[in-house]
Amino acid sequence: MSALFAGKVLKANREEDELDTERELRGALDNKVLLLYFGSGQCPRCRDFAPLLKDFFQRLTDEFYVERSRQLVLVYVSRDETEEQQSAFLRSMPRRWLALPFGDTFGRELELRFAVSEVPAVVVLKPSGDVLVANAVEEIQRMGPKCFQNWQEAAEILDRNFRLAEDFDNHARRSLTHPLRRLKYRLDKDKDRDREEGEGEGEEDP
Repeated sequence: MSALFAGKVLKANREEDELDTERELRGALDNKVLLLYFGSGQCPRCRDFAPLLKDFFQRLTDEFYVERSRQLVLVYVSRDETEEQQSAFLRSMPRRWLALPFGDTFGRELELRFAVSEVPAVVVLKPSGDVLVANAVEEIQRMGPKCFQNWQEAAEILDRNFRLAEDFDNHARRSLTHPLRRLKYRLDKDKDRDREEGEGEGEEDP
C-alpha cells in the first residue's frame, strides 16, 4: 500500500510530524486496510459524517475501546479552502489520522483515480491497493465498526494484533503438555477404579 504514496509526504499527529521516507510509509501503511477520506470541514454533509467516522476509527484503534489496535489506517484528502481550515479540522480528529499536506495536487489525482465526485467519500483499499469499497460512507453509517471484519476478511490480511505474543506462548505450552496431562489423568483414574474394585471384592462374604 505504501507504493500508492511513493515519493509523497503524509502528515501525521495532527500535522506535527511528516512521513516521507520509504521506511516510514511502509510502517504506517503496509498490511493494513486503508481508508481514503475525501472531505471538508466546511461541507455540511461532511460535518454530519465526520463524528461518525471519528467514532468508527477510535473504536477500532483506540486503546480506550480495544485492547489491540486493528490493522486500519486513514488518510485525509482535504477539500478545505484554506490550510487553517484543514488544520482546525484535523485537530478535532484522532491523532492517528494521516493527511495529505494542504494543497498537494496528488489529492486531485486520487480523486480522479478513484472516481470521487462528491464528499464525503471513503474509499476502502486492500493492502494490495485494490478497491474494496468504492464509497463506504453509507456502510459505516449503517453498520459502524462491525463492517471492518468484512473488510478484513475480504482483504485476506492476518490480524497480527489479535493476540499478544504471550498469548501464543501460553497456548503453545498448553498444547504441548495437554496430551500428556490427559494421559496421566486417565491412567490415574484407571488406577483409582481398579483399587476401588479390589477393595470391594475383599469386603464380600466368602
